[in-house]
Amino acid sequence: MKRLFLVLILSLLATAAAGAADLPTAKPEQVGLSSERLDRMTQALRADVERGRIPGAVVLVARKGRVAYLQPVGFRDKTASTPMTADAIFRIASMTKPIVTVAALSLYEEGRLLLSDPVSKYIPAFKNQTVGLERAPAEREMTIQDLMRHTSGLTYGNRGTTEIYKMYPESSNVSSLTLTMDEFIERLSKTPLLYQPGTRWEYSLSTDVLGRVVEIVAGKPLAEVLAERVYRPLKMTDTTFLVAADKRARLAQPLARHPDTGAEDKLADPTVPRKFDCGGGCAVSTAGDYARFAQMLLNRGVLDGARVLAPKTVELMTADHLGPISRGTGASSWPGYTWGLGLAVRQDKGIAPIPGSAGDYYWPGAFATYWWADPKEEMVVVSMMQSPLGRHYQQIVRTLVYQAIAE
Repeated sequence: MKRLFLVLILSLLATAAAGAADLPTAKPEQVGLSSERLDRMTQALRADVERGRIPGAVVLVARKGRVAYLQPVGFRDKTASTPMTADAIFRIASMTKPIVTVAALSLYEEGRLLLSDPVSKYIPAFKNQTVGLERAPAEREMTIQDLMRHTSGLTYGNRGTTEIYKMYPESSNVSSLTLTMDEFIERLSKTPLLYQPGTRWEYSLSTDVLGRVVEIVAGKPLAEVLAERVYRPLKMTDTTFLVAADKRARLAQPLARHPDTGAEDKLADPTVPRKFDCGGGCAVSTAGDYARFAQMLLNRGVLDGARVLAPKTVELMTADHLGPISRGTGASSWPGYTWGLGLAVRQDKGIAPIPGSAGDYYWPGAFATYWWADPKEEMVVVSMMQSPLGRHYQQIVRTLVYQAIAE
């Protein structure tokens, strides 16, 4: 009986370790964290599982390059009563955007594209665009930098109710199920821009267009470019656009209904091929995989000897790229944050109603996946769940991680 118990314990430990890939581990106290205070996060998430607020979650905290906390709670599939595991695969939605931006920046480092290039250099359909219902000529063309920082003039159809918004696809997550890439680009290129390029930040389909630019420059499908330039060097073995048959059982599922409204909460099936690789929001990943990506950025472009970007490129990526440009309204960016290239960047310790450090950076996914890197605290955090309550849990996880810092 004791032997069986030992086998079960070792099996659970092996499952937990699998989610962290091969990042080194440490006890919380070895990296200045409190085990007792980290347990507050475990208890809070478990309580919300019991209350039916979330199906389950996986949270990973790494400090000083070592994983000090990796905790699965609740259910990977509540309907099937399947327990959550550390290696569960999640739909990461807009957490795809930083990955695609890194791939584009790697091409930039090879001189194959410039941030100042007009998008029409690669996609001629974006030449001679118009702005607003009056179809005024664009004062200048959108650039690659505009795509990376969401100042292109494009938008999402679900961000407003005016006639312009109604002309845009709701999202690439939806569009990629019915449109080919050529059809998607044609629709965007014929739709008037919401505002003049470079004059306002507006969360948008820009990264999907950037993904198409990456395909054209590299001469390969986006999935192949990401695998070649990001996933394989970083050993991100479970990050992809399409979940393979032998990994389908690890896919995390949402609750059947929204915990507040009772509306059906159904997400697209990532085991079904899409008509195009949408760089703005269609990837899946695990907490361990995404932690490796975030740690690479925190390490200024390198992880375990594999250099993905140069230090100065990461510095450029995580700098303020808006300056005096109007910030507009954020999809889920907090006050006190600006926009870099592919992610939001904190400008000061205050202003934002969430803890953090000046210079920390992040971007979430629409289905409640979330990550951030804090260079000052030498910390990377990845929070994975499938829920419509993502903005609430961004605050919960942020608070409970920072209150666990002991030194």
